Parts: sequence; structure tokens; C-alpha cells
Amino acid sequence: MVAALFLWLAAPAWADPMLQVVDPAGKVLAELPFPPEGEICLSWAHSVTGGAVADCFGTTSGRLVLRRSYLHDYAAGLGEVAGRGRVLPAEGGGYWIVEINEPLPPTGLPLRVGPAFVGHSLTNGRDTIDLSALAANQRVSLRATD
Repeated sequence: MVAALFLWLAAPAWADPMLQVVDPAGKVLAELPFPPEGEICLSWAHSVTGGAVADCFGTTSGRLVLRRSYLHDYAAGLGEVAGRGRVLPAEGGGYWIVEINEPLPPTGLPLRVGPAFVGHSLTNGRDTIDLSALAANQRVSLRATD
């Protein structure tokens, strides 16, 4: 009975889901907890215009799910894709594409982290990871744990 209780207490089943930043060798470089019923947003400066861009993720069954994206304007490579969410104006300018709800591959989101002027960062609304300081010009994967 005591051993069963210990195993139950040691099991991570009640742990909050995490977003992990993982290098190509599989080493976890950083972790950020998902807030209850919340999301983690990846933000950066657009490579052509320098305007703000963000992708916000939730997690389902250990997989990242793209919930919504913020775009400062319809710059190169940005815009609405028919049948993929709906566009809403953002307070202060730009727009959100909401209700995307697109699961990412189980291996996560591959990302080439940009240098400081790109400003790749992750935030859960409370804590922030500066990816450009952590892994500038390197390939990483963002993945969820449950």
C-alpha cells in the first residue's frame, strides 16, 4: 500500500502541460508551463516589415495546437487562408486570426530562431523566454508535454 501511494505521488500525471524548447540532439533548453486553460505565444518581428507577429498555442493530448495568430498587417507571407479560422481586428491595430485550432505534428514545431533584431520569444502571460538570446541562428523544436 505504501509503495503504491509513493508511485502515485511520484507520478507526473497532475503536472501542468509544458512547452519545451528542444535542440536537434533532443536536449531540453528551456521549459514554460501552460497556464490553466491558457496558451503560450511565440512572437517575433516580421522579416520584411519589422512589424509584430505572434502565434499562440494550446495543448491537447501532449501536442501543440495553433489556436490563433496576430498579424500587424497583410505583409509578405501574411494573411487569411480560406477555411482556416476567422479574422478579427486587434485592439491597437493589426488583426487576429482566431479559431484556427490546427494540431501540430507530434514532434512539435521546428523553428530557426532569429537573432536579437528578430526577437523570437515565448510567453505564457507571466513568464517569458527570450529565444533569440537562448538560441539565435539555431534550429530548435517547440513541443508540448502533458
